[in-house]
Amino acid sequence: MARYTYKGRTARGELVRGRMDGESAEAVAARLADDGIVPVDIAAFIERGASGASADLVLLARRLGIGRPKTADLIHFARQMYTITKSGIPLLRGMHGLVATTHNAALRDALGDVVASLESGRDLASSLSRHPRIFPPLFVSIVAVGEATGTLESAFQRLGEHLAQERDIQSRVAGALRYPLIVVLAISIAVGILTTYVIPRFAPLFRVLGNDIPWPTRVIMGASQFAQHDGFALLGVLAALALAVQQYVSTPAGRYRWHEMKLRLPVTGLLAQQAALARLTRTLSVTLAAGMPMLQALAIIGRTAGNDVMAAQTGKLREAVERGEPLSRAASATGLFPPLVLQMIAIGEETGELAELLAEVAGFYEREVNATLESLSAAIEPLLIVVIGAMVLVLALGVFLPMWEMIAKVGGGA
Repeated sequence: MARYTYKGRTARGELVRGRMDGESAEAVAARLADDGIVPVDIAAFIERGASGASADLVLLARRLGIGRPKTADLIHFARQMYTITKSGIPLLRGMHGLVATTHNAALRDALGDVVASLESGRDLASSLSRHPRIFPPLFVSIVAVGEATGTLESAFQRLGEHLAQERDIQSRVAGALRYPLIVVLAISIAVGILTTYVIPRFAPLFRVLGNDIPWPTRVIMGASQFAQHDGFALLGVLAALALAVQQYVSTPAGRYRWHEMKLRLPVTGLLAQQAALARLTRTLSVTLAAGMPMLQALAIIGRTAGNDVMAAQTGKLREAVERGEPLSRAASATGLFPPLVLQMIAIGEETGELAELLAEVAGFYEREVNATLESLSAAIEPLLIVVIGAMVLVLALGVFLPMWEMIAKVGGGA
């Protein structure tokens, strides 16, 4: 049986705190409800003193963003809220249950504060906006529109679908890059072991040949000597260079240049552009379908683009629409979209089905991302095989050629 700390409110609305032993947080919540206390927050109790440092580390990790809810947690929360609003359960009652059953500690604490904020008279969107590190601007804005229009159920449904599609694209991109990264890492480790430990043991034997050492052997011996004598210095230089680049990229100008360079890369640049356009059009479709005004929707998608260059183009798009230009003409001026997509946007404006057609555009870009990922995987695998084969060939020749030379000399001398 574990000990939990809790915060709750009595029937009079008074805030109470305390500790209670229980098999789980759900069991503690049930006992509090039996005592007439509505639980606001329930967390495992951490003893002070010897383990006080652990509590401080947990608090520091929260502030640094470690343990922040993942996209899957937000999807689960949106779907739970959709079920609550659809079934007619009172919002406070339903969220009390979510606080008691949420596994992610950061999200659970945030929901506890949201419940307390709701009980003090604030609306749901304002309560969620108190935690910008947990709930992104798009999430809060769509909830606000749902509250204002009485369509909170549809708002959470759209959010769940949108976040699920975002996670699907991210997982596809990560899956396509995972295999090449693992192979490159394995090759790097193998080469490091060979040049640091294996080749130095053969070096005295190879030097017997004098000037007759084959060039593959010279290459690997030179690499081994460099790794032994200057390897740490090289690692230090690379670490300093990486730190300098990180500091530069953290500035607005550096981040803009970095995002611009990523879009100009041969294959991955096209992939990044397609993924960003899929995110932009999907987000714009969701916000417009939720009933959000066009200018507010364009401001939000600029913050969710994930690329400063695309965000700047979206800002120009918003300025043009604010001047009174149609979305299709403004989009054409930015150069973000191909002619086919511009035609679909124009048709959507004419027929009043812009949100639906933008969803079709998002689906088009998502399919393009899948096709690009497949072609990228098909191109990377043969390239990796060639690189691995070339490295193995150089290593094999570097080790065996001098042995053959020595055998030949010994045979000729006999």
